[in-house]
Amino acid sequence: MGATPSVISPSPGSSTLADQVFLRLREAIVSGDLVPGERILEPALAARFGVSRGPLRDALARLAERHLIERPVHQGARVVTLSFPKLIDLYHAREALEGMACRLAAERAPEATLGALAALLDEHEEGAALHAGAAYLQDEGDLDFHFRIAQASENPALIPILCDQLYHLMRLYRRTFVAQGRRSTTALREHRAIVDAMRERDGAFAEQLMRRHIAKARRNIEDLYAAQLRAADTGEE
Repeated sequence: MGATPSVISPSPGSSTLADQVFLRLREAIVSGDLVPGERILEPALAARFGVSRGPLRDALARLAERHLIERPVHQGARVVTLSFPKLIDLYHAREALEGMACRLAAERAPEATLGALAALLDEHEEGAALHAGAAYLQDEGDLDFHFRIAQASENPALIPILCDQLYHLMRLYRRTFVAQGRRSTTALREHRAIVDAMRERDGAFAEQLMRRHIAKARRNIEDLYAAQLRAADTGEE
């Protein structure tokens, strides 16, 4: 665990100590400070954050629910290991859930919310990294197109699944796998078409476009995985 110890002090706000530990650990995992597959050593983490084992264990349980840590039998807890098959499964789930979020956003979101989504894409297009041919790696939270659409669905059952349970796992995969597949300008065009459909209040078409958008990205990942398997087979011969 390479980071400098960072003691967490009780906050006067509404969050509990366990909440703060959870947020700090989640960011440590997503940022790569705690690397995929790394063992979770409770005494070391408790000392690092200056907390007792109780809040730490509560935070670890919540991270396990969000698939950011895993607990193999008789092996102890560790940061989730990443793989192409797991990522492909995640994209299948996103295709269905984010398609639904798009349809609901088209039906429910105020025009101001949809206009703000269009403005967000303008900001993305103006980014220097995108013009330089870099991967379309968006900032987190409200600066992330998919996150904003999930919120715009205004569905209290769907938002926690997409914005809490799956979103941060997807962030981790983006940072790890992003260099292997780039669809920057194509993805941005597809995002614009999705917003246009939502602003036309065509929920069915918006859902279709989002599902198609995510399916294209998934097929790209499947192609990369197939190439990796072929290379491994060639290397064994």
